Amino acid sequence: MKPLPHVYTARLSGGPDGYATVAASGVPELRTAAPADFDGPGDAWSPEQFLMAAVETCFLFTFRAVAQASKLEFTALEVSGEGTVDRKDGATRFTQIVLRPRLTLPAGANRERAMRVLEKSERACLVSASLSTPVRLEPEIVSG
Repeated sequence: MKPLPHVYTARLSGGPDGYATVAASGVPELRTAAPADFDGPGDAWSPEQFLMAAVETCFLFTFRAVAQASKLEFTALEVSGEGTVDRKDGATRFTQIVLRPRLTLPAGANRERAMRVLEKSERACLVSASLSTPVRLEPEIVSG
């Protein structure tokens, strides 16, 4: 890892209605719009989906690093997530995020150790740690 601090940038362009485009140096542009729940078209990435994707990908990449440091071998990790948006304290906000990692281990692997690595990864994920919304882990561990 490069020394901290790290700085990340993105650019957004859009007009008075319709779609907007998110861009950042070195990566493909993404089309974005409000989700159907907020009267958007529902066919482009929404800010809500971006947040969920950020939490899920951060969890995966953190898990890889923690698993490597812990010498935990695994064959696959799939992460699905569900974020609930509701009214709380007079504001519309994410009130809960549930992550459902499905970890596949090689035969004979230590499941309790794998669970500890999953839990440590959730606590160490910088995106989740930056949110005031509680993140709950509902893991599933299977043998490959």
